[in-house]
Amino acid sequence: MNRRKSRELAMKLLFQMTVNKEDYKEVIKNLHDNIEQDVRDEEDIDLKDIDMEYITRVLKGVEENREIIDGEIEKHLLNWKLSRLAKIDLTIMRVCTYEMLFEVDIPNSASLNEALELAKKYSDEKSVPFINGVLDKIIKSR
Repeated sequence: MNRRKSRELAMKLLFQMTVNKEDYKEVIKNLHDNIEQDVRDEEDIDLKDIDMEYITRVLKGVEENREIIDGEIEKHLLNWKLSRLAKIDLTIMRVCTYEMLFEVDIPNSASLNEALELAKKYSDEKSVPFINGVLDKIIKSR
């Protein structure tokens, strides 16, 4: 299993949940349905690379602890409100903050580095130092 690929998929699914206002159970069910369809269509999907337990934990954990996670992020924003953040940036920070608060076996530095890699890939270049600053403040405050 590949944690990086799993984290990236968790981030994409969490973004989908945010945009479509879906709950994690619905998103996981749709993912399973799509994977089954892709397998029937003989597309190359390597399910060994995906840690579904981790993905489910992240989606469920963020959904159930959103107030705590968002409160932690908002505490470390300077002159910003959550509502002003790009949805993708907020989603990346939610995944990382969830890991820092609730996944004790993942080092904070690993969560931060992975969040920055996701930001480089999915956000604009100005977001990377912004996300780094917010998440670094969260780490230092703990």
